[in-house]
Amino acid sequence: MAIFNEETVKQLKDLLGDIPNKVNIVYFTSEKNCRTCRDTKQYITEFTDLHDNLSLEVFDFENDKEQVEKYGIKRIPAIVILDKDKTDRGVRFYGIPAGYEIHSLIASVKEAAGIKDEITKEQAERIKNIDKDVHIQVFVTPTCPYCPAAVINGHKLAFKSENVNCDMIEATSFPDLSQKYAVRGVPKIVINETYELTGSQPVEKFLEIIESIK
Repeated sequence: MAIFNEETVKQLKDLLGDIPNKVNIVYFTSEKNCRTCRDTKQYITEFTDLHDNLSLEVFDFENDKEQVEKYGIKRIPAIVILDKDKTDRGVRFYGIPAGYEIHSLIASVKEAAGIKDEITKEQAERIKNIDKDVHIQVFVTPTCPYCPAAVINGHKLAFKSENVNCDMIEATSFPDLSQKYAVRGVPKIVINETYELTGSQPVEKFLEIIESIK
């Protein structure tokens, strides 16, 4: 049974609009010890079927070790968004980007396709000046209407800086991580394991934290 009905397919195609360049989506799954992998695979397969410029590759977490290592995948299900040249900008989705998070997925696809989200000249300069490794984790749930904005802003930084990686993490799929970072509400943003933000924060707030990192 399909996840997206006819009405949802039409709505998603309208939200995607024209995708001018190919976007390569890489999915990591497993038949073992992954209760959400099968549903996530169906979800991302149906999503990539929405447009001819969306391409999907599927790898097995246990068997495709070279690809797992190449993309630094540490948990599954995992989705990696690449541009037409398969350039990896460090944009990850861990867990199914369902519910409100479909907007995060669409935003990342558009960015990878070359449809750039506007930022100020000052923000562009500050992003250009990021000279340290930055790892952003954004914990979300599918029913959180405020979460996509946090994910989109984190991914935006990853797309625009080769020193930034950003993961969307579906909190209920990874209870060990939720416990580790004391996730009691979403969105919760963790930067470089140490700095924490809660709520839907603007790019400006991300930059303030990043610039404070020694």
